[in-house]
Amino acid sequence: MHKGGLLRAMFRLPFQFVIPQPLFKEELERISEEEKQEMIALGMEVIVLPGEQVSQAQIYFNENRLLVLNYCFALVLAEETEESILFTADKALRQLADSKNIETHGILWGIDMLEEHTDIAPQTLLDALLAFEADPQVWLPEDELKTRIRRLRRKCR
Repeated sequence: MHKGGLLRAMFRLPFQFVIPQPLFKEELERISEEEKQEMIALGMEVIVLPGEQVSQAQIYFNENRLLVLNYCFALVLAEETEESILFTADKALRQLADSKNIETHGILWGIDMLEEHTDIAPQTLLDALLAFEADPQVWLPEDELKTRIRRLRRKCR
């Protein structure tokens, strides 16, 4: 959501946001320290996992080398957090989470939630989708992306 300029907006959604400490410290490298502190001020809770959860994350990582260890921490946190939704674009992580009946969603769902639950202008959401579409490092399902772009363009007229 950061690449689309919607990171701050996400905290206006009716959800509690939690993230394991290693993921927050190491994986959010494109986000400045100032922005990270703002995320905390907006409600992001950074969780230090207890030893048994760290061990479980290591087991998941050892069993599936397509996964990133820090993402395994997020999976364990989602397992231990009641009514959690794992927000990720990582295919291998989504597959493992799905096998454990953990609800997962990604960027397009996040856009949908912002459209449904906030007063963010459709043009702002459209601009974010167009930025994602133009970024070669962002992969989103093309049909779903185009559908949302068309819908938001109609709203912007």
